[in-house]
Amino acid sequence: MRCRTGLAAAGAVAALAWGEWVNRRWSRALVANGGGAAAAVVVLGYKNPRATANFVNRWRVRAGIRSIGTAAEHETCVIFSGGAVGSSVPEARLMAGYARSVLGFEGRVLLEERSATTWENIANVLPLLESADRIKIVSQPAHALKARAYLRRQRPDLAERLVRAEDYRPGEWLIVKPLLALHGVWTLRGLTADERKPPRRTAG
Repeated sequence: MRCRTGLAAAGAVAALAWGEWVNRRWSRALVANGGGAAAAVVVLGYKNPRATANFVNRWRVRAGIRSIGTAAEHETCVIFSGGAVGSSVPEARLMAGYARSVLGFEGRVLLEERSATTWENIANVLPLLESADRIKIVSQPAHALKARAYLRRQRPDLAERLVRAEDYRPGEWLIVKPLLALHGVWTLRGLTADERKPPRRTAG
């Protein structure tokens, strides 16, 4: 019994460690260390069947706002992207309402309210990204990586401006990270090996 308990505990620890590692890896893929004052933070919506932002969308809004950083807050635009998929109210509008009324966010906000898929999220925000020096895409790590890959496919020139968002933090979502990782493996099956890899660090 003790041996089985130990094996179960070791398996649980291994699953948590794997979930943490793979989500961290995804959060660092297809990003660079670009500079420039003007930044765009794109927060991707999640299917929302109610008239208020659900748990996932609330978390994504918080992750989007913390991705702004303090130094260049006045130069950053937050773009909420998502159409009326789960209800009659666009996801973008629900997220913006949560940011304003609950979190008290007073920064610059733009809404993209037509998208029903991740590919459309990226295609429809392209005109809003043209003037950005740095682009951050916010969602769960696997979903955000998928969106960055789509930006790379649709507009390679804009993809060169991608930088890391603050949608991955060690220990956050810890218990469910193995499940998120398993779902991410399925979600990212259409990406190439090159699109999945974090950039190599150069000595210097």
